[in-house]
Amino acid sequence: MPEPTIVFMGTPEYAVVSLNALEQAGYSVAAVFTQPDKPKGRGGKVQAPPAKQWALERGIPVYQPRRIRDDGVEALRALQPDLCVTAAFGQILSQEVLDIPHMGTVNVHASLLPQYRGSAPVNWALIHGETVTGVTTMMTDRGIDTGDILLQKELAILPDETAGELTGRLALLGGELLVETIGKLLDGTCPRTPQDESRMSYYPMLTKQMGLMDWTKSAHALVNLVRGLNPWPCAYTPSPHGTLKVLSARAEEASGAPGTVLEADDKRGLLVACGEGALRIQTLQAPGGRAMAAHDYLRGHPMDMGSRMTEEG
Repeated sequence: MPEPTIVFMGTPEYAVVSLNALEQAGYSVAAVFTQPDKPKGRGGKVQAPPAKQWALERGIPVYQPRRIRDDGVEALRALQPDLCVTAAFGQILSQEVLDIPHMGTVNVHASLLPQYRGSAPVNWALIHGETVTGVTTMMTDRGIDTGDILLQKELAILPDETAGELTGRLALLGGELLVETIGKLLDGTCPRTPQDESRMSYYPMLTKQMGLMDWTKSAHALVNLVRGLNPWPCAYTPSPHGTLKVLSARAEEASGAPGTVLEADDKRGLLVACGEGALRIQTLQAPGGRAMAAHDYLRGHPMDMGSRMTEEG
């Protein structure tokens, strides 16, 4: 079969890794559909999505419909794609869109489907303390990550890995799996397996409010929350010096009333009692400040033993 006309739909760095994999495997991308430019950072400067930047550097046409099912259908149809590929696109595709490429639309999803459907599978896997995850290529249908499974690969989660770090490793694995999937689709050897709905799990989009630390939970559960919400939206807690983001932490054996500061010095750092065990906060960030080691923060912002991380000063 001649080289297929591929249209790619994706937005963040996770998507760029799949684009790089396609390029390195010798596949041409006819166009990239991505989300509209958005303000980023403290200054609110409008920035192009990483997938758009990748395409523009190569002279590949870029389309940024607010909703592809409303204002992107005709542009996609005019491209006459054989195959569409999605990776963290951030939009739901209508049946009209899905019907355009005759080979279908392959999605690169960062979980072992049917588990962890939804837009934040990496985060939720870490929050739930999983030790193994992976990547699935699937044939997209109108549901949310409900289409037939094509290929899957597992990946062991490292003990202290954050969502950002794990996403990077899964993106590389996803790029490899995407190339393998397209090769098998072209030569007619790609398996296609309906998902087992009895094993399905779906989790919602992340919100900033999810980061509020509940000190009545176990230290291990809070470590998983910290890992799962780093780099965004980040776990956070009230403190005697205002709200603090917690960027890294570990569980220790200690006891006290949940939310009570058990240790706070510029050498050993900050230890807070939990519902079970205690949390050693290793790296934190104050509003408007930079990330720093907890013991460095305490040099300029001392806390008393027995003070509470459930109330702001």
